[in-house]
Amino acid sequence: MTPTVRLVPMTRDQYDAYRVTAEDEYAEAIRDSGSLPEAEAREQSAADYAALLPDGMASDGHRFWTAYDGDEVVGMLWLRFKDTSVGVTAFGFDFSVREDLRRRGYGRALMQAAEVECRERGVVSVGLRVFGNNLAAQALYEQMGFEVTSIQMSRSL
Repeated sequence: MTPTVRLVPMTRDQYDAYRVTAEDEYAEAIRDSGSLPEAEAREQSAADYAALLPDGMASDGHRFWTAYDGDEVVGMLWLRFKDTSVGVTAFGFDFSVREDLRRRGYGRALMQAAEVECRERGVVSVGLRVFGNNLAAQALYEQMGFEVTSIQMSRSL
C-alpha cells in the first residue's frame, strides 16, 4: 500500500535546515557520479545554488515543500515553475525521502503529490535530472512515466 503524502510549503526554519546540508549533498552526488572530483564538485554545487537561488527560498519561480505523512515529516520537494511558449513548465531540482523511510513507497507518494500540485498550477510538463549512478531513482521516474530526453556519457581513461 502506497502511503499518503501531503505537501506543505516549507517554513523559513525548515528551509534554513535544508540548506545546511543540501549543497554538500549535491556536491557529493556530483562527485559520486564521476562527473567531477570532490573539490570541483563542491565549487560546482556552490555556483549552482548561488545562481538558482539568489534570494534563497524567495527566488523567483522556486517553491519548496515539506512532505508529511500525518504529522510526520517524510521528505521534501523543490520545484521551479516557468512560463514558456508551450505553457507553464516545472523542473524538479530536489526531491528526497528521509533515508530511514526509503523503499517504503514514500518516493512514489511524493511524486504523486508533486503531480497534483503541478496540475493545480496548470503545468504542462515536468522535468528533472537524475545522475547516472542513481538507478533506484531512475527506475522510479520511469515507472512514473518520465522519459529520457538526453543522455550525457563519459569514459575514464
